Amino acid sequence: MSENRPDWKVRWLANEENLKRLTPSEAREYGQRGGKASGEVRRKKADFRKTLNALLTAEIDSPEWSPLLESLGLDSTLESAVNAAMIKKALSGNVRAYEAIRDTIGQTTKSEQDLEEQRVRTEVLKAKSVDPEGEEIADDGFLEALNGSAAEDWADEAD
Repeated sequence: MSENRPDWKVRWLANEENLKRLTPSEAREYGQRGGKASGEVRRKKADFRKTLNALLTAEIDSPEWSPLLESLGLDSTLESAVNAAMIKKALSGNVRAYEAIRDTIGQTTKSEQDLEEQRVRTEVLKAKSVDPEGEEIADDGFLEALNGSAAEDWADEAD
């Protein structure tokens, strides 16, 4: 192997002799370990969400926020106070607070024309990935590779 060629590492790494084959029992054991670890992480995330939800829905007795929230007809909870504080920051000119509010309520900075263009592009891509019998065509990357090759050829001609 010549180390002067840029692809020598790829050829060495992809060598079949370098691959370690797992026995079915090893594969099963690793799969079980991964499944258990994944379940533990999911449980921790669920517990975190439950705790956060419980804290946010807890009532507060704040001389600053309670009267304001109650006058607006809202529950005096940490969640309401946090939202009100974020709005207060946005009102004072904090752009990041405004962006967080905008994103949370689902507003977008895209125009209707941008959204329509995105919908059309998505439909075209879906249509390209289905053959005349209605079966999905697997994308093998050929067209993208061809486009890259053509771009290189055209760049060579321009030089």
